[in-house]
Amino acid sequence: MEDKKIDIKVDEQVALGQYANLAAIRHTREEFLFDFAFVFPDGPMGKLVARLILSPAHAKRFREALDSNLRRYEDEFGAITPAEVPPTVGFIQ
Repeated sequence: MEDKKIDIKVDEQVALGQYANLAAIRHTREEFLFDFAFVFPDGPMGKLVARLILSPAHAKRFREALDSNLRRYEDEFGAITPAEVPPTVGFIQ
């Protein structure tokens, strides 16, 4: 079977990326929601910078890819020291 190649167009604004220092994950039977936020270091507020909605199968592939990348990172740079657990998050509009 021949491998198919998918070309993905990357918008310049998206390519710049977003910095997030907090992530919250929720799920339903049909989907996983990944919310990424930037919490301001000098105050109790933050801002949602990205939300990804994945199917359960894709969320599992994402986890497997993340686990693999974390192992390779630690093999190259050493163990990652966990940060302290952030406070409870509430989303407002």
